[in-house]
Amino acid sequence: MTVSKIFLYLCLSFIGGIFINSIIFIPQLILLSFLILGTLLISVLWKYKRLVVIGFCLIFLVLGISRHQLALSKIDNSAIKKFIGNEVTLIGLVSEEPEIREKSTKLTVKTEEIQYIENGSRCSGEKVLVTTWRYPEYQYGDKLKIRGLLEEPEVFEGFNYRDYLAKDGILAVIYFPEIELIKQNQGNFLKKILISSKNKLEDNLGKAMPRPQSAILEALFFGKEENISQEWKEKLNLTGTRHITAVSGMNITIITFLILSFLLMLGFWRHQAFYFSIILIILYILMIGAPSSAIRAGIMAGLLLLAQHFGRLSAASRVIVFTATFMLIQNPLLLRLDIGFQLSFLATMGLIHLQPALLDWFKKVPNFLQLRNNLAATLAAQVFALPILIYNFGQISMISPLANILILPLIPFITILGFIFAFIGIFWEVLAQILSWPAWLLVTYTLKIIDWFSKIPWASLTFKDVHWIFLIISYLILGLFIFWLNQKRKLKFLNY
Repeated sequence: MTVSKIFLYLCLSFIGGIFINSIIFIPQLILLSFLILGTLLISVLWKYKRLVVIGFCLIFLVLGISRHQLALSKIDNSAIKKFIGNEVTLIGLVSEEPEIREKSTKLTVKTEEIQYIENGSRCSGEKVLVTTWRYPEYQYGDKLKIRGLLEEPEVFEGFNYRDYLAKDGILAVIYFPEIELIKQNQGNFLKKILISSKNKLEDNLGKAMPRPQSAILEALFFGKEENISQEWKEKLNLTGTRHITAVSGMNITIITFLILSFLLMLGFWRHQAFYFSIILIILYILMIGAPSSAIRAGIMAGLLLLAQHFGRLSAASRVIVFTATFMLIQNPLLLRLDIGFQLSFLATMGLIHLQPALLDWFKKVPNFLQLRNNLAATLAAQVFALPILIYNFGQISMISPLANILILPLIPFITILGFIFAFIGIFWEVLAQILSWPAWLLVTYTLKIIDWFSKIPWASLTFKDVHWIFLIISYLILGLFIFWLNQKRKLKFLNY
């Protein structure tokens, strides 16, 4: 057994520990039993290497469980909990770009001080999500004094908003408080430059292109869906193309692969296309403000490209597992609570394990404009992500594969053309408007396809109360199928 394989088993054991404790809390007595058993296997049976590996796996399983329990304990014992349900005054910094809605704005505030008005109790260093009116406007880096009722996030039917915020360290919310602006421009200088650049690009998109085309580009580039009407959101859901309007893990993974295919189609050598793809994805992540979800997806997608570049795609899954383990060491709550993390991990695994088989099955499909490659990549990513999407959103589009085949090959063109004219618009608006015409044409085609497919009867199926057992069974079947494909590939290789 190689060192890398042993390390893989240890990482999987650690992840397994986090997963098990995410479903059911493991008592300390059981942890101690596993720890003692693992230690005995390592110390007493040292000559039997496989048993020693099992012993280490048990210890790493315990470490994963303990890391998850530590994260939960930090939430349960947070100092901000004693302030919830009370009127407080807090002073803090707007630590993320404000999320602007039609009539309201959400501010993530990193507190410097929280004071309970009645008895003078204080705490600091916590995150609070503040919902305020659309105007006056506040920016990243504003230092605010806020007075209002501190509340615990709600748990809605079908959506645990409390857990959703907890994964990002937000344990309390305030709705429509009194706000006083103390200082401006107090945030990180580089982050302010990135946000300012993104806002300028958004303005240029709106100036050069009408809606709904500009709204689709804003969502594709920056994950900003505020300007997409509810009617179009429903059409995107029905056709299974909503992912093109979100900076999701799966979307970044697919876009990374499509950009590589696009550059190869233009005639770039593979190593040139690899470096340009990495640079473009880094620039893209920086331009959208470098949110943690995009960084995680970018790392995974970059590792996939790296494995392809060096011809070690077979070992790429190990690298992805190592990366996921490192991320979960930092924040174990991501595994169950962060859908973006799940989608980026699964989409990347789909590209590694399923795409080669799909390319073989689709060998009769012409590769004009990288059609075969894009089709295989898209389906591979979506098949691996499908159970998670059904479990979390309870809907599956029956026409999604066909709609995506007609749309996704254009995403690299739209992405690159859109960034070009949006960037040029900073210096020359007239030229930007002229250059926006090809992008407008492609986005209009995309919208026509979505509109037409959304009118097909029975375009989607809806599921209610999907049990987590569905996930276990789905990925067990998928895992067995991938195992069968790998065995078939090995036999084919041996026959040669």
